[in-house]
Amino acid sequence: MVHRQWKKAIASALIVIICLFTTACGGIGSLQGYNNGTYGYQFLYPNGWIPVNVGNSDSGVDVVFRDLVEYSENLSVIISDVPADKKLADLGTPTDVGYRFMQEASQNSDRQPELIRAESRTELDQTYYTLEYRVALPDGQMRHDLATVAVKLGKLYTFNLSTRENRWPQVEKLFNGMAKSFKV
Repeated sequence: MVHRQWKKAIASALIVIICLFTTACGGIGSLQGYNNGTYGYQFLYPNGWIPVNVGNSDSGVDVVFRDLVEYSENLSVIISDVPADKKLADLGTPTDVGYRFMQEASQNSDRQPELIRAESRTELDQTYYTLEYRVALPDGQMRHDLATVAVKLGKLYTFNLSTRENRWPQVEKLFNGMAKSFKV
């Protein structure tokens, strides 16, 4: 009888620990990892997101995932060349880079982005910029985009997350956790 009570107590404790861990991680407990050995980057993405074929992409898009249920939510990694001796700070401040990306996006499409936030962080001697945008589409629809940008070994890596603006309050914590998970 005592043995069975111990089993119940241990099982209950494990459930509590798992619940606390999931909550402490900001609701990102149901994420899985993606590692690209060729280009040396990694990130976390939600279970239920599926890869999209980008085989014919010529714009530097390396990978795209989208939510199986919320079809309009997606992530992508875009890789561009930069001079091998350049660091992210050489491209400008987070705000400079954010505005440059914003100008390029509005020149190449009918999208009208607005930069909301531009921040820098450093982890293990690698600098990352986080850029947040609200984007107006030609049909009046609003989107919310979050990007993590890094430079390493002559490559500019841009990890993009996108959702409808009205979904942003529900996914903000998740998307910020995913953006911070991106590493090169």
